[in-house]
Amino acid sequence: MELTQEEQTRYARQIMIPEIGEEGQRKLKQAKVFIAGVGGLGSISSYYLTAAGIGHLTIVDRDKVEYSNLNRQILHWTDNIGDWKTESGVQKLRSLNPHCSIQAIQAEITEENCASLVGDCAVIVDAMDNMKTRRILNKISVRKGIPYIYGGVHQLDGMATVCIPGKTPCLECVFPAPENEKASAPPGILGAAPGMIACIQSMEVIKYLLGFGELLTGRLLCFSGNDMTFREFKINRNPECSVCRGR
Repeated sequence: MELTQEEQTRYARQIMIPEIGEEGQRKLKQAKVFIAGVGGLGSISSYYLTAAGIGHLTIVDRDKVEYSNLNRQILHWTDNIGDWKTESGVQKLRSLNPHCSIQAIQAEITEENCASLVGDCAVIVDAMDNMKTRRILNKISVRKGIPYIYGGVHQLDGMATVCIPGKTPCLECVFPAPENEKASAPPGILGAAPGMIACIQSMEVIKYLLGFGELLTGRLLCFSGNDMTFREFKINRNPECSVCRGR
């Protein structure tokens, strides 16, 4: 899959990076990435992955744009209030980069439909705001044997890790589900916090697809906006994990 002259110009500053080059840019053009959620995290990750030239993005969200979204969800503008987030998002992303194919699906991610929604995408980007759906995505990641890029935010803080089935802890290893897990109230969020974490997620996606650098595997990277510090925690597989045991 060759790059057009326009694409070579568009991605020139990436192609200059030795680990990418034209060959790497062609790989990105062939890649398929699944983004679960087009809110605070998904707005940023979908934007940067589209800008980077990922050839096919599938974005999934069930909600409509509300005023309370606008402090952090940069794909959605005041004029989009009341629109489906997928419709608002796909409009901006296609305008940003017409060379990318954007499939927008307005749906709730469930145990029943998750596998078909992910389809043949090579990576799952978690941009959700609830653990119930995150656990569904994690299970499909393990079942399909494809990476799951986790990101979470709270107020001025955030965290991220990369889960690769059979090689690293899965989400359930790190955050095992308690009995009778209940949904929690939405947290306060400063808009820049999901921006920080989603940028990290986007970089990890590109590094994985191109096979260079050191991924956030076996490591949970935590960011504190209060004192602008990063801390890293080693995380291990749980041999008794109910999701990835035996993989």
